[in-house]
Amino acid sequence: MQSKYKFLIGNEWRESKNALDVINPYNNSIVSTTFMADENDINDAIQSAVKAFEETKKLPGYKRSEILGNIRDGILRRKEEFARMITLEAGKPITDARVEVERAIGTFQLALEESKRISGEYIPLDISERSKNRTAINKRFPIGTILGISPFNFPLNLVVHKVAPAIASGNPIIIKPSSKTPLTAILLGEVISESGLPAGAFSVFPCASKLAEQMITDDRIKMLTFTGSAEVGWRLKQIAGKKRVTLELGGNAGAIIDNADNLDYAVKRCIVSAFSFSGQICISLQRLFINKRLYNDFMSNFSNELKTLKIGDPMSEETKIGPMVDELSAKRIELWVNESLRDGAVLVSGGRRKGALFEPTVITKTTPHMKINENEVFAPVVTVSDYNTFEEAVKRLNDSVYGLQASVFTNNVRHIFYAYEHLEVGGVIVNDVPSFRTDNMPYGGVKESGIGREGVRYAMEEMTEPKLLVLNLS
Repeated sequence: MQSKYKFLIGNEWRESKNALDVINPYNNSIVSTTFMADENDINDAIQSAVKAFEETKKLPGYKRSEILGNIRDGILRRKEEFARMITLEAGKPITDARVEVERAIGTFQLALEESKRISGEYIPLDISERSKNRTAINKRFPIGTILGISPFNFPLNLVVHKVAPAIASGNPIIIKPSSKTPLTAILLGEVISESGLPAGAFSVFPCASKLAEQMITDDRIKMLTFTGSAEVGWRLKQIAGKKRVTLELGGNAGAIIDNADNLDYAVKRCIVSAFSFSGQICISLQRLFINKRLYNDFMSNFSNELKTLKIGDPMSEETKIGPMVDELSAKRIELWVNESLRDGAVLVSGGRRKGALFEPTVITKTTPHMKINENEVFAPVVTVSDYNTFEEAVKRLNDSVYGLQASVFTNNVRHIFYAYEHLEVGGVIVNDVPSFRTDNMPYGGVKESGIGREGVRYAMEEMTEPKLLVLNLS
């Protein structure tokens, strides 16, 4: 662990007068220190990226693949260092942090493969006499410098989901990580700087929000890819003007427990989905709807399983629930929970706070427009209610401004397809939880949950522009 970490501008490691202490949310100790980039740094990063684009856009597939393979191998060699850094600055339990690192390695592997098969299409144009002997090719081209803004909750893999497809598609990228968790992204910068990527094609630095917005409005930035809160994301889209924007925002994900087949499995998965990383995941299970016939059995098993979760030091191999990202976040959810109880909700378990630690919390008898239902809690809190008909459950799950992912536990084929057709979300997960995600699947939401899709191939499509070539062969 270094005492300080410089940030990367193009191919140059820099520091500034504005130091940033990164705080361990579990014990409030200083993990290390980095620096906030200033306006000159940012201008240099953009200039370096624009210059690098002249080279990256010409890189053949095999070369992009080679670079991505070098980055994958670099993370692999340092995977425990990455995992420990995630835990130290984000408070994510070490076992979960290791999973995140493995996913990042896999994401670069996916990008490596996709970089060699960016495909276009052949289009016959001889559909009438006037276009006889004409044919066309439609090919995808990189668009230019991309700005990626990433959150604290996956300080490696959500950065990778922007960086890997950008490199795979021939685009330079600038990453502004969360100021709460910048060190993991800077470690990634160390790996990338040794990968053979053209100089200037990657920069990473924390900076003030005002300067990030300045980058978004800069005409030299061709695309914004943002992961974070809905409030911030939609405001950034407004100022982005005509440039391309992908928003992966939050949600209040719901799950429907429709039948009793493998109820124990459903309970275990719902526990994981609701409380992993203290619920600080965009697709964490927040609202649980249980068939009235199954309610008592499910809740009994759910309560028993909840008792097995160890809360405490995220560096411990036994810990399942660590701290929230800071005490302010824990105080916020404490207020929301207490407000719901004053308004008639019933506390089943949890609800207590100690510093940044917040107990896994289960609440019933809520109404749809309580904050703990209506808003994104981003905390270890789940609300539970029963329902009479499947159609009722779907309607209640849809009663939300969000629409990221939802899940249904059922073996009823009619119910599966009813959910698929009627749930207003970007993805429907059957017989698993809404937080299920693999790194190759298209991932994104509707309504307040965003626009566009991540997942390596789908992100590459967002980062490229199709161009048509028409040939007159007469």
